[in-house]
Amino acid sequence: MPHVPQVKIPATYIRGGTSKGVFFRLQDLPERCQVPGAARDKLFMRVIGSPDPYSAHIDGMGGATSSTSKCVILSKSSQPGHDVDYLYGQISIDKAFVDWSGNCGNLSTAAGAFALHAGLVDPERIPENGTCVVRIWQANINKTIIAHVPVSNGQVQETGDFELDGVTFPAAEIVLEFLDPSDDGEEGGSMFPTGNLVDDLEVPGVGTFKATMISAGIPTVFVNAADIGYQGTELREDINSDPEQLARFEQIRIAGALRMGLIKTPEEAATRQHTPKIAFVSPPKDYRTSSGKQVQAGDVDLLVRALSMGKLHHAMMGTAAVAIGTAAAVPGTLVNLAAGGGERTAVRFGHPSGTLRVGAEARQVDGEWSVTKAIMSRSARILMEGWVRVPGDSF
Repeated sequence: MPHVPQVKIPATYIRGGTSKGVFFRLQDLPERCQVPGAARDKLFMRVIGSPDPYSAHIDGMGGATSSTSKCVILSKSSQPGHDVDYLYGQISIDKAFVDWSGNCGNLSTAAGAFALHAGLVDPERIPENGTCVVRIWQANINKTIIAHVPVSNGQVQETGDFELDGVTFPAAEIVLEFLDPSDDGEEGGSMFPTGNLVDDLEVPGVGTFKATMISAGIPTVFVNAADIGYQGTELREDINSDPEQLARFEQIRIAGALRMGLIKTPEEAATRQHTPKIAFVSPPKDYRTSSGKQVQAGDVDLLVRALSMGKLHHAMMGTAAVAIGTAAAVPGTLVNLAAGGGERTAVRFGHPSGTLRVGAEARQVDGEWSVTKAIMSRSARILMEGWVRVPGDSF
């Protein structure tokens, strides 16, 4: 019987922050994949190697984790005052599903760098040496991100001495500004969708927990580590090896999604795995990171552990870091209280791989909290470029 040959599509494999993804220029995609729909979703799943019942991604570019099962599309921006439109897809590992409901903060770093690599920024705006300010329209959530990308000899500078916990080798620092990150594009428009800084979140069959539910960076449900039986010092193997605990976290996440108005029925959560995130916080404690480095309580303001796509993240999602920084800046949230309370414009938190600092400035106007900007530093590096190949009948 005849077999359809593989097709090759120009692509670039990039690490951004503590994530990796396959990047495409919109114009390079097959024509039927240049618009949203089933063909695009099928292409991206085949590129990554999903759905994979073995959860290994042997037959694709994915790495069988939420941090490495990602695809990105960039194009010249259709929005005034922006350089590029950036669209992000989170590919499920074991299900035939691509989640377009949120952003990836880590890959936002790579989006800024790729915009220059791919020739999508006006050459007149790129200095020979210095910093190129790339204005990114995040098309998933309709928000602006500003990436300050270092340039050397007219090209993106990728090597440097900036160290990021969770990334093995140093690289050049890219500063990200998330403008007006509150209200993640969801209906309702409030940074705190329930109207409260802290709620009693009833989780059927599990219990009732204090929770801060915020839409900033990415919708996130924060609970206290102690309330769910944890210290806040846990590493991946402490959580991800326990199916019962993962199932409990998913029930908390579903209850939070319902209270935040992100879904109308619990069943809808299966088609919205990327958002909201679930995270637990605690006051500072000494702990040892996954790499064996010792973090002292005095090194951080609080500890945070977050789950992504049903598993504890090995470091911290960039968008969740924005949520952490924003919540920390609002007196009275669980994040703020874990950090000692009071007003603050920046916070350093401990995660499984080390520490991260994020700044945010929040203000209250007519009883409504908002944040004008959140700032953090990441890095990005091209790992491979050329073509990705998939069977011609797979999309």
